[in-house]
Amino acid sequence: MPVITLPDGSQRQFDQAVTVFEVAASIGAGLAKAALAGRVAGRLVDLSHSIKDDVELAIITDKSDEALEIIRHSTAHLLAQAVKSLYPKVQVTIGPVVENGFYYDFTCEERLSIEDFARIEAKMEALVQQNLPVTRQEMSREAAIEFFRS
Repeated sequence: MPVITLPDGSQRQFDQAVTVFEVAASIGAGLAKAALAGRVAGRLVDLSHSIKDDVELAIITDKSDEALEIIRHSTAHLLAQAVKSLYPKVQVTIGPVVENGFYYDFTCEERLSIEDFARIEAKMEALVQQNLPVTRQEMSREAAIEFFRS
């Protein structure tokens, strides 16, 4: 039965393992809607992170210091998904968050031009409208290489 200690010192006890999102929802619907991530024992985790033991938890929202980096990171992944969807042969290389935003490098046979940006942006918007679930998946280097080869 995990006991979750919140930043204000209050505690919430659960009968079984609970996700960061479920903790946020137990506090209030507004917080659940605003939640972007969590900080569990000082480490940033996604909303689906399962908490099994007693921990300190902070719910990260757009008001949190970490919010902009999280939003940029997620948007970089959205960009990669949109480009890969529009240009299936493109190879996704690197896409870090930087001080003023984020970028992604792609390797592809055809050269992307400024005219492609509107199409990519529209695809990103269409993907957002689908409200697809975002989940974190960890895998070995070998598994990741195989995943991105296919």
